[in-house]
Amino acid sequence: MAKVQARVEAALGRFLPSASIAPQRLHDAMRYAVLGGGKRARPLLAFAAGEFAGADPARLDVVACALECIHAYSLVHDDLPCMDNDVLRRGKPTCHVEFDEATALLVGDSLQALAFQLLAEHRLSDDPVVQMEMVKILAVAGGSRGMAGGQAIDLASVGQALSLPELEHMHIHKTGALIRASVALGARCSTALAPAQLGRLDHYGKCVGLAFQVVDDVLDQESSTATLGKTAGKDAADNKPTYVSLLGLTRAKALAEELREEAHAALTGLGGNARRLSELADFLVLRKF
Repeated sequence: MAKVQARVEAALGRFLPSASIAPQRLHDAMRYAVLGGGKRARPLLAFAAGEFAGADPARLDVVACALECIHAYSLVHDDLPCMDNDVLRRGKPTCHVEFDEATALLVGDSLQALAFQLLAEHRLSDDPVVQMEMVKILAVAGGSRGMAGGQAIDLASVGQALSLPELEHMHIHKTGALIRASVALGARCSTALAPAQLGRLDHYGKCVGLAFQVVDDVLDQESSTATLGKTAGKDAADNKPTYVSLLGLTRAKALAEELREEAHAALTGLGGNARRLSELADFLVLRKF
């Protein structure tokens, strides 16, 4: 895992514009928002799915960086005063605090654009139809039917009592969509997989994406700000619906475990090459940060 994280960090350093290139302040802020922090969960999932498919690691570098650009942009925008109004991310001041709100807005815009630039300017599949499908997968995952839409539901749900299906609907989009796309994109860097295998990987990605959010809600309740690298307990303070507020800590933890088991079951029959995916399901559900 550390090897992949270091590889992705180096690739991001290459793909992000240098802070010496005009406009220097914007490029400096982009690099501040992306480099030197985070678990790189989405790149790790892309590499694990790509390893299963026998994909070229150089192609996975590009996909991993595109995913991380989308993820980092979402964090920058989520932290803005008009959204979650947070001041700490990955153990350091949020982008709008370190720079300013206008720069942070442009950082998010630029990172989103860079993600699609990377998918367009590098050959990621031997089949151009598959590569176009990859662009669509990322666009849908990040748009109104994915991450951005989930955030809109989240903002509209403050102070509301959501049912479990409603909460799952929100997080399938807000958090789960990009995690699910990470598995799908990594797998499509090779054309070796059959539709049934892609279907199993997609179900795995859906389960891991939901479990990731359940665990986030648990950690927000149980962990410290220093451990998380972001403000602990903020969702509860902002009166946001979470799995913990709906189910309680014990049931929320049990749900995360159920989703982990379902993710493992989705990999059944895929063989030893799916081991990394199985291990990542364990890491993401059993993590403490």
